[in-house]
Amino acid sequence: MKSTAMTKTSNNSDVQWSQVITSKRRLLDLHLRDVWRYRDLIGMFIKRDFAVKYKQTILGPLWYLVQPVMSSIMYAFVFGNLANIGTDGIPYMLFYYGGTMLWTFFTSCLTGAANCFTVNANIFSKVYFPRLTAPIATSVGHVIQLGIQFVLLMIFYVYYWLTGSPVRPTWYALMFPLLVMWIGIMGTGFGLIVSSLTTKYRDLGLLLSFGLSLAMYATPVVYPLSEAPTQFAWLFYVNPMSAPIELFRIWFYGAGFVPLNMLLVSLGTTALFAFFGLVLFCRNERTFVDVI
Repeated sequence: MKSTAMTKTSNNSDVQWSQVITSKRRLLDLHLRDVWRYRDLIGMFIKRDFAVKYKQTILGPLWYLVQPVMSSIMYAFVFGNLANIGTDGIPYMLFYYGGTMLWTFFTSCLTGAANCFTVNANIFSKVYFPRLTAPIATSVGHVIQLGIQFVLLMIFYVYYWLTGSPVRPTWYALMFPLLVMWIGIMGTGFGLIVSSLTTKYRDLGLLLSFGLSLAMYATPVVYPLSEAPTQFAWLFYVNPMSAPIELFRIWFYGAGFVPLNMLLVSLGTTALFAFFGLVLFCRNERTFVDVI
Protein backbone atom coordinates (compact mmCIF):
# COMPACT_ATOMS: atom_id res chain seq x y z
CA MET A 1 0.00 0.00 0.00
CA LYS A 2 2.82 2.31 0.74
CA SER A 3 4.50 1.82 -2.67
CA THR A 4 1.19 2.44 -4.50
CA ALA A 5 0.73 5.74 -2.71
CA MET A 6 4.21 6.87 -3.64
CA THR A 7 3.67 5.97 -7.35
CA LYS A 8 0.54 8.07 -7.59
CA THR A 9 2.30 10.97 -6.01
CA SER A 10 5.12 10.85 -8.54
CA ASN A 11 2.78 10.59 -11.56
CA ASN A 12 0.46 13.39 -10.50
CA SER A 13 2.04 16.34 -8.75
CA ASP A 14 -1.37 17.67 -7.68
CA VAL A 15 -2.06 14.62 -5.50
CA GLN A 16 -0.88 15.03 -1.94
CA TRP A 17 -1.22 12.23 0.59
CA SER A 18 -1.88 13.38 4.16
CA GLN A 19 -1.46 9.92 5.65
CA VAL A 20 -0.05 6.59 4.48
CA ILE A 21 -1.24 3.35 6.05
CA THR A 22 1.21 0.48 5.87
CA SER A 23 1.64 -2.84 7.63
CA LYS A 24 5.43 -2.64 7.58
CA ARG A 25 6.70 -1.66 11.00
CA ARG A 26 9.89 -1.82 12.95
CA LEU A 27 9.96 -3.57 16.30
CA LEU A 28 9.61 -0.39 18.35
CA ASP A 29 7.40 1.48 15.90
CA LEU A 30 4.36 1.83 18.20
CA HIS A 31 2.59 4.67 16.33
CA LEU A 32 1.64 6.45 19.54
CA ARG A 33 1.06 9.67 17.60
CA ASP A 34 -1.76 7.94 15.74
CA VAL A 35 -3.41 7.16 19.07
CA TRP A 36 -3.40 10.86 19.97
CA ARG A 37 -4.78 11.71 16.53
CA TYR A 38 -7.72 9.38 17.19
CA ARG A 39 -8.44 10.67 20.70
CA ASP A 40 -12.04 11.45 19.74
CA LEU A 41 -12.51 7.77 18.98
CA ILE A 42 -11.32 6.94 22.50
CA GLY A 43 -14.13 9.10 23.86
CA MET A 44 -16.64 7.29 21.66
CA PHE A 45 -15.40 3.92 22.90
CA ILE A 46 -15.79 5.06 26.52
CA LYS A 47 -19.38 6.15 25.89
CA ARG A 48 -20.10 2.90 24.06
CA ASP A 49 -18.78 0.72 26.87
CA PHE A 50 -20.76 2.67 29.46
CA ALA A 51 -24.00 2.48 27.46
CA VAL A 52 -23.65 -1.25 26.74
CA LYS A 53 -22.77 -2.17 30.31
CA TYR A 54 -25.61 -0.30 32.02
CA LYS A 55 -28.31 -0.40 29.36
CA GLN A 56 -31.67 -1.44 30.86
CA THR A 57 -30.37 -1.38 34.44
CA ILE A 58 -32.13 0.28 37.36
CA LEU A 59 -29.15 1.42 39.43
CA GLY A 60 -26.86 2.31 36.52
CA PRO A 61 -23.47 3.67 37.70
CA LEU A 62 -24.42 2.87 41.30
CA TRP A 63 -23.35 -0.69 40.51
CA TYR A 64 -19.83 0.69 40.70
CA LEU A 65 -20.40 1.06 44.46
CA VAL A 66 -22.41 -2.07 45.21
CA GLN A 67 -19.59 -4.53 44.54
CA PRO A 68 -16.84 -2.93 46.69
CA VAL A 69 -19.25 -2.11 49.52
CA MET A 70 -20.67 -5.64 49.70
CA SER A 71 -17.21 -7.16 49.38
CA SER A 72 -15.88 -4.93 52.17
CA ILE A 73 -18.72 -5.92 54.48
CA MET A 74 -18.07 -9.61 53.78
CA TYR A 75 -14.31 -9.24 54.31
CA ALA A 76 -14.88 -7.35 57.56
CA PHE A 77 -17.08 -10.17 58.84
CA VAL A 78 -14.88 -13.07 57.70
CA PHE A 79 -11.34 -11.75 58.10
CA GLY A 80 -11.96 -9.10 60.75
CA ASN A 81 -14.46 -10.78 63.06
CA LEU A 82 -14.14 -14.52 62.44
CA ALA A 83 -10.42 -14.81 61.59
CA ASN A 84 -9.52 -11.84 63.80
CA ILE A 85 -6.84 -10.56 61.39
CA GLY A 86 -5.55 -7.13 62.35
CA THR A 87 -5.73 -4.03 60.16
CA ASP A 88 -2.96 -1.91 61.75
CA GLY A 89 -5.60 0.02 63.67
CA ILE A 90 -7.47 1.12 60.55
CA PRO A 91 -11.29 0.88 60.76
CA TYR A 92 -12.54 -2.22 58.97
CA MET A 93 -14.61 -0.41 56.36
CA LEU A 94 -11.81 1.95 55.37
CA PHE A 95 -9.24 -0.83 55.27
CA TYR A 96 -11.19 -3.35 53.21
CA TYR A 97 -12.94 -0.83 50.97
CA GLY A 98 -9.68 0.88 49.99
CA GLY A 99 -7.93 -2.41 49.19
CA THR A 100 -10.93 -3.76 47.27
CA MET A 101 -11.25 -0.52 45.30
CA LEU A 102 -7.64 -0.60 44.11
CA TRP A 103 -7.63 -4.34 43.40
CA THR A 104 -10.85 -4.05 41.38
CA PHE A 105 -9.32 -1.23 39.35
CA PHE A 106 -6.22 -3.31 38.62
CA THR A 107 -8.15 -6.42 37.58
CA SER A 108 -10.59 -4.37 35.48
CA CYS A 109 -7.75 -2.76 33.53
CA LEU A 110 -6.06 -6.13 33.12
CA THR A 111 -9.10 -8.07 31.92
CA GLY A 112 -10.30 -5.19 29.75
CA ALA A 113 -6.98 -5.08 27.89
CA ALA A 114 -6.74 -8.87 27.78
CA ASN A 115 -10.14 -9.19 26.08
CA CYS A 116 -9.52 -6.29 23.70
CA PHE A 117 -9.01 -8.35 20.54
CA THR A 118 -11.89 -10.75 21.09
CA VAL A 119 -14.43 -8.12 22.19
CA ASN A 120 -13.64 -5.77 19.30
CA ALA A 121 -12.97 -8.41 16.61
CA ASN A 122 -15.93 -7.32 14.46
CA ILE A 123 -14.83 -3.68 14.43
CA PHE A 124 -11.15 -4.46 13.92
CA SER A 125 -11.90 -6.61 10.88
CA LYS A 126 -13.94 -3.92 9.09
CA VAL A 127 -12.16 -0.59 9.43
CA TYR A 128 -8.70 0.72 10.20
CA PHE A 129 -7.88 2.76 13.28
CA PRO A 130 -5.06 2.49 15.84
CA ARG A 131 -5.91 -0.65 17.79
CA LEU A 132 -4.39 0.77 20.96
CA THR A 133 -7.34 3.15 21.23
CA ALA A 134 -9.57 0.27 22.37
CA PRO A 135 -7.59 -0.86 25.47
CA ILE A 136 -6.78 2.76 26.33
CA ALA A 137 -10.48 3.65 26.25
CA THR A 138 -11.29 0.66 28.45
CA SER A 139 -8.68 1.67 31.03
CA VAL A 140 -9.82 5.31 31.06
CA GLY A 141 -13.37 4.11 31.62
CA HIS A 142 -12.17 2.18 34.65
CA VAL A 143 -10.46 5.32 35.96
CA ILE A 144 -13.90 6.97 35.93
CA GLN A 145 -15.28 3.98 37.82
CA LEU A 146 -12.47 4.32 40.36
CA GLY A 147 -13.25 8.02 40.75
CA ILE A 148 -16.86 7.26 41.69
CA GLN A 149 -15.72 4.66 44.23
CA PHE A 150 -13.13 7.07 45.63
CA VAL A 151 -15.84 9.65 46.37
CA LEU A 152 -17.65 7.10 48.54
CA LEU A 153 -14.37 6.24 50.27
CA MET A 154 -13.92 9.92 51.17
CA ILE A 155 -17.43 9.96 52.67
CA PHE A 156 -16.49 6.99 54.86
CA TYR A 157 -13.18 8.67 55.62
CA VAL A 158 -14.73 11.93 56.84
CA TYR A 159 -17.18 10.00 59.01
CA TYR A 160 -14.45 7.98 60.75
CA TRP A 161 -12.22 11.04 61.09
CA LEU A 162 -15.00 13.05 62.76
CA THR A 163 -15.77 10.17 65.12
CA GLY A 164 -12.17 10.12 66.36
CA SER A 165 -10.86 7.04 64.55
CA PRO A 166 -7.05 6.80 64.36
CA VAL A 167 -6.62 7.76 60.71
CA ARG A 168 -3.74 10.12 59.97
CA PRO A 169 -3.57 11.31 56.36
CA THR A 170 -0.30 12.61 54.98
CA TRP A 171 0.46 15.17 52.31
CA TYR A 172 1.49 12.29 50.05
CA ALA A 173 -2.22 11.59 49.60
CA LEU A 174 -2.21 14.41 47.04
CA MET A 175 -0.14 12.09 44.85
CA PHE A 176 -3.03 9.67 44.55
CA PRO A 177 -3.44 10.36 40.77
CA LEU A 178 0.12 9.09 40.26
CA LEU A 179 -0.76 5.93 42.18
CA VAL A 180 -3.80 5.45 39.93
CA MET A 181 -1.61 5.91 36.85
CA TRP A 182 0.89 3.40 38.24
CA ILE A 183 -1.75 0.72 38.83
CA GLY A 184 -3.50 1.44 35.53
CA ILE A 185 -0.30 1.10 33.50
CA MET A 186 0.58 -2.09 35.34
CA GLY A 187 -2.82 -3.71 34.73
CA THR A 188 -3.14 -2.53 31.13
CA GLY A 189 0.42 -3.53 30.25
CA PHE A 190 -0.01 -7.04 31.61
CA GLY A 191 -3.40 -7.25 29.92
CA LEU A 192 -1.86 -6.34 26.55
CA ILE A 193 0.62 -9.19 26.96
CA VAL A 194 -2.20 -11.61 27.72
CA SER A 195 -4.32 -10.33 24.81
CA SER A 196 -1.46 -11.01 22.42
CA LEU A 197 -1.39 -14.63 23.56
CA THR A 198 -5.09 -15.37 23.98
CA THR A 199 -5.77 -14.79 20.27
CA LYS A 200 -4.03 -18.12 19.64
CA TYR A 201 -4.44 -19.84 23.00
CA ARG A 202 -7.95 -19.34 24.37
CA ASP A 203 -7.16 -21.39 27.49
CA LEU A 204 -5.20 -18.43 28.83
CA GLY A 205 -8.43 -16.46 29.18
CA LEU A 206 -9.84 -19.08 31.52
CA LEU A 207 -6.55 -19.30 33.39
CA LEU A 208 -6.49 -15.52 33.83
CA SER A 209 -9.88 -15.43 35.54
CA PHE A 210 -8.90 -18.25 37.86
CA GLY A 211 -5.45 -16.82 38.51
CA LEU A 212 -6.71 -13.38 39.48
CA SER A 213 -9.09 -14.83 42.05
CA LEU A 214 -6.12 -16.57 43.69
CA ALA A 215 -3.71 -13.66 43.25
CA MET A 216 -5.88 -11.43 45.44
CA TYR A 217 -5.02 -13.55 48.45
CA ALA A 218 -1.33 -13.16 47.64
CA THR A 219 -1.85 -9.38 47.73
CA PRO A 220 -2.38 -7.34 50.93
CA VAL A 221 -6.00 -6.58 50.11
CA VAL A 222 -7.73 -8.25 53.07
CA TYR A 223 -4.73 -8.06 55.40
CA PRO A 224 -1.79 -5.67 55.90
CA LEU A 225 1.81 -6.62 55.20
CA SER A 226 2.47 -6.58 58.94
CA GLU A 227 0.19 -9.62 59.32
CA ALA A 228 1.85 -11.62 56.52
CA PRO A 229 4.10 -14.53 57.57
CA THR A 230 7.79 -13.69 57.22
CA GLN A 231 8.54 -16.95 55.38
CA PHE A 232 6.29 -15.77 52.54
CA ALA A 233 7.80 -12.29 52.29
CA TRP A 234 9.29 -13.14 48.89
CA LEU A 235 5.76 -13.60 47.53
CA PHE A 236 4.91 -9.96 48.17
CA TYR A 237 8.12 -8.78 46.55
CA VAL A 238 7.24 -10.77 43.42
CA ASN A 239 3.65 -9.47 43.42
CA PRO A 240 3.82 -5.93 41.95
CA MET A 241 0.44 -4.92 43.41
CA SER A 242 1.61 -5.28 47.01
CA ALA A 243 3.56 -2.01 47.06
CA PRO A 244 0.89 0.38 45.67
CA ILE A 245 -1.90 -0.98 47.91
CA GLU A 246 0.23 -0.72 51.03
CA LEU A 247 1.49 2.69 49.93
CA PHE A 248 -2.10 3.88 49.62
CA ARG A 249 -2.73 2.97 53.26
CA ILE A 250 0.39 4.81 54.37
CA TRP A 251 -0.62 7.96 52.50
CA PHE A 252 -4.28 8.03 53.53
CA TYR A 253 -4.38 6.21 56.87
CA GLY A 254 -0.90 6.74 58.26
CA ALA A 255 -0.41 3.00 58.84
CA GLY A 256 1.70 0.39 57.10
CA PHE A 257 5.20 0.02 55.72
CA VAL A 258 6.64 -0.58 52.25
CA PRO A 259 10.29 -1.63 51.94
CA LEU A 260 12.23 0.32 49.33
CA ASN A 261 13.21 -2.88 47.49
CA MET A 262 9.56 -3.88 47.14
CA LEU A 263 8.74 -0.44 45.77
CA LEU A 264 11.54 -0.59 43.19
CA VAL A 265 10.58 -4.12 42.10
CA SER A 266 6.98 -3.03 41.57
CA LEU A 267 7.98 0.03 39.53
CA GLY A 268 10.40 -2.01 37.45
CA THR A 269 7.80 -4.70 36.81
CA THR A 270 5.28 -2.05 35.76
CA ALA A 271 7.76 -0.61 33.25
CA LEU A 272 8.46 -4.08 31.82
CA PHE A 273 4.75 -4.89 31.53
CA ALA A 274 4.11 -1.62 29.71
CA PHE A 275 7.02 -2.04 27.30
CA PHE A 276 6.49 -5.67 26.35
CA GLY A 277 2.71 -5.22 26.33
CA LEU A 278 2.93 -2.41 23.76
CA VAL A 279 5.46 -4.27 21.60
CA LEU A 280 3.55 -7.57 21.56
CA PHE A 281 0.21 -5.88 21.04
CA CYS A 282 1.41 -3.81 18.08
CA ARG A 283 3.07 -6.84 16.48
CA ASN A 284 0.04 -9.06 17.00
CA GLU A 285 -2.55 -6.57 15.74
CA ARG A 286 -1.44 -7.15 12.14
CA THR A 287 -2.40 -10.84 12.05
CA PHE A 288 -4.92 -11.40 14.81
CA VAL A 289 -7.96 -11.07 12.51
CA ASP A 290 -6.78 -14.12 10.56
CA VAL A 291 -6.38 -16.08 13.80
CA ILE A 292 -9.72 -15.02 15.33
